[in-house]
Amino acid sequence: MITTGSKFFYGVAALLALAAVVYGYASGGGGVGPISVGYKGGVGEHLGYGILLAGAVSALFAGFCATAFRDADPEPTAALLGTETVPDATPTGSSFWPVVAAFGVVLTVVGVVLNNVFFVAGLIALGAVAIEWTMQAWAERATGDPAVNREIRNRIMFPIEVPLAGALAIAIVVIGYSRVFLAVSKLGAVWIALAIAATIFIIGTILSLRPRIRTDLVAGVLAAAAVVTIGLGIFGAVAGERDFEHHGEDHAESTVEGASSEESN
Repeated sequence: MITTGSKFFYGVAALLALAAVVYGYASGGGGVGPISVGYKGGVGEHLGYGILLAGAVSALFAGFCATAFRDADPEPTAALLGTETVPDATPTGSSFWPVVAAFGVVLTVVGVVLNNVFFVAGLIALGAVAIEWTMQAWAERATGDPAVNREIRNRIMFPIEVPLAGALAIAIVVIGYSRVFLAVSKLGAVWIALAIAATIFIIGTILSLRPRIRTDLVAGVLAAAAVVTIGLGIFGAVAGERDFEHHGEDHAESTVEGASSEESN
């Protein structure tokens, strides 16, 4: 049976899928390309079509989760926990996902002005916030025991979060610092790389010497590092790439000039 909460997500998924098909044909798609996701024919403008289709898939996944867990009904939740009853729900705490969502909006706006890379990164951040915030809100109301709620949430999300978080961290570091290295001189890039390596070494050493490390402290350090990296990347994108010398073209021009001189002689 489809639950009340899952009906909303299924409706959003159907609406976004229809919007993706319409947008695909309106932006130049042909044949059954927009319907078959590009298997037979073109899908039109790729970025807009991909965003709408990704939104449809995300809403469909959220609908499946709501159906599977019966909108956090007590009976399936108790079966998942292996208990007869579920404790009463307790008031939920604060969430940092609104801050991340605001950061994603800013990154998307900056990407519209500067670079498509930041625009796509902002959309990815907003999609991640939508999924994570939904799962947090559901898990915090699943039972009356915060430890059990956290265990339920981690059991579902950790297999997805860990690989995606690693890939996202690599992408942020590569894209952010590459913009900086391309904007400064060759010698400046070397010094910046050394400064980054030294900073990471010093912070890692300080954290390793502490007898106990709080999880929120590590999360704060990682969040600050991500903000600094993205900020430097935006600064590098605004400054633009430095001028590169193309030795191959100079050699080709000198060869052509030499051949012309020999023909004239």
